Amino acid sequence: MAVVQGEEGRKEESAAAAAAGRSRTGPHPLLRGGARRDKYTHGMHPAQMEALRAMCGALIPSLPVDHEEEGARHGAGDGGRGGRPGDKDLERFYLASAADSATPDEVAELLVTRCVWEAGALAWVVLWVLSTRVGTLLLCGRQCLSGELPFVRRFADMPAPRREAALQRWSSARWLFPLRLAFAIVKILCHYVFYTMVNENLENPYWKAIGYRVEEQRKDRTESTTSPSRPLDNGVVETRALTDSTLLRSLAAKGLVVKPGAAEAHHTVQCDAVIVGSGCGGGVAAAVLASAGYKVVVVEKGEYFTAEDYSSIEGPSMERLFENGGIFCTSNVTTLIFTGATVGGGSAVNWSASIRTPADVMQEWAREHGLPVFASPGYVEAMDAVCARLNVTAGCREEGFQNKIVRSGCEALGLPAAAVPRNSSEGHFCGSCNFGCPTGDKKGTDTTWLVDAVERGAVILTGCKAERFILESNAGGRGENGRSKKCVGLLATCISNGITRKLRIEAKVSISACGALMTPPLLRNSGLKNRQIGRNLHLHPVSMAWGYFPENAPEPHLPGKCYEGGIITCMHRVTERTIIETPALGPGAFAAIVPWESGRDMKERMRRYSRTAHAFALVRDSGAGFVDGEGRLRFTLSPDDTEELRHGLRRALRILVAAGAAEVGTHRSDGLRLRCKGIRDEDLEAFLDECK
Repeated sequence: MAVVQGEEGRKEESAAAAAAGRSRTGPHPLLRGGARRDKYTHGMHPAQMEALRAMCGALIPSLPVDHEEEGARHGAGDGGRGGRPGDKDLERFYLASAADSATPDEVAELLVTRCVWEAGALAWVVLWVLSTRVGTLLLCGRQCLSGELPFVRRFADMPAPRREAALQRWSSARWLFPLRLAFAIVKILCHYVFYTMVNENLENPYWKAIGYRVEEQRKDRTESTTSPSRPLDNGVVETRALTDSTLLRSLAAKGLVVKPGAAEAHHTVQCDAVIVGSGCGGGVAAAVLASAGYKVVVVEKGEYFTAEDYSSIEGPSMERLFENGGIFCTSNVTTLIFTGATVGGGSAVNWSASIRTPADVMQEWAREHGLPVFASPGYVEAMDAVCARLNVTAGCREEGFQNKIVRSGCEALGLPAAAVPRNSSEGHFCGSCNFGCPTGDKKGTDTTWLVDAVERGAVILTGCKAERFILESNAGGRGENGRSKKCVGLLATCISNGITRKLRIEAKVSISACGALMTPPLLRNSGLKNRQIGRNLHLHPVSMAWGYFPENAPEPHLPGKCYEGGIITCMHRVTERTIIETPALGPGAFAAIVPWESGRDMKERMRRYSRTAHAFALVRDSGAGFVDGEGRLRFTLSPDDTEELRHGLRRALRILVAAGAAEVGTHRSDGLRLRCKGIRDEDLEAFLDECK
């Protein structure tokens, strides 16, 4: 079983999937998962893999089921699936070890292909050190000592309890931060892989034990479905399955002027406007320009999927719909970022929240940044038009479990809880819109503006990556704008193995609409030298709190599971800069971010997954980050932002306690948590004071 595939495997699978056509039932092959990897490309030495396998086995060990303890937990209203003798799903879950599956190889692959190179190199070195006796002694101390020859064991040869003790020491090691960081990287990847890998039946063998299932709510998916509605098909050219000749024929059939490359290294395509990116900016720009009669080409490195294609399966959906397979973090590995990489961009995978720019922010932008358009009636009219086109609604007929928790806690504390506008209908009850909305209810550019653009002749190239804009000198020195160079188009590369030459897309207008993270590298690659490129990055950082609500708890009881219902329908404002909302966390993401204290504790946390609610404090950050290059960015919280997040985190914890949580906690590495039964006010205050 494999969660992701290497680049070669991905290309072959993509081509095969596209060649198979659309006469199928069920999710798109690229979003199903379950395919076995033909080979691994991580290149780790067998000794390193032995150490990594031992680490994975210590993080997720095989354990006996304590039926007496589990039965008592179930009788007390734990909310899981039981714990009674004979529960095969539970026994399989506890007996499973990450060392006995494809998990270690998948982790190694992600370390090499997805992590920032410093993180991958650090883990590589640590694993090499652990493959030796001297290195293990250095990093594990007395835990690796034995009373028998050779007296010092390698990490892989240490007894399981001692390996676990070593990991516990590393998780809080203040004296050697690199070791703590290496532990965190392997811990995150190991748990993510273990809980997202699926078999050929699109199932993970441990989901039942943790109370999780993929919701079957895809639109009009029946056995007779052979030709799903694909509103962009008339304009989309999916390059992954094409060759040079079939690509050129496809582009010519869409009304574009094409010139096959002869001696040159590229084919030439001519149009009026080329746009990089198909998300919120690119989709609207394409529709406006196409409506004005211009021939538009949209370049998108991701693939085109529709509601009928989405599987809601975490692993393959993250791999295919998000930048870097969803494993995209800052250079210091402290902040994880999710950014869309599919047709529709972020609008295809957003959490449905559609909040207008606040009036005070518009005034600030106009006043402090010299942008009067944001204080004009025209900007308000533009927001009105966007909300109308996306069918933004202000209410919600039925809230999901997590949002009910936040609303209930706010009401108990006498705090306001506002409804969050969403780009879907008021009756939309979907908890997997972050993996593409399987019902088609949520609206994005892929179902609105891009449809308008295609209807007016626009062409969308998928599986096509922009390399650089083409800058040429102005004839006669300087142009009308006083600049010595002008942009005449874009150079792009198709990801398909069958397309051997780059595309030179010549255009009168070139637009970069690939977001705050991808636009700076593209501009630098194009030869632009402005020192402001990549600066002033803002991320709206978050800090999460969790609360456990047993299924059979006494009143107040709120039914449901954490992955059901609208992702964000309720919001509490803490300050002008800080709000509290709820996240979308599949089992893999949940396991990756939850603190690891021991193998058994982690499995017990996962057993409570479906009834663990999360709430996060989100801050409008005053500090600023910097985009270094593609996939590389620096971001550090300012002291003021840190204090805002702490204040928001404490408020989130109060809300969870007030809503009736049996236990609450944070994601601090030491597993800080508080049991709430019979808690006194002074106990709660003391706990909140620890939350830093």
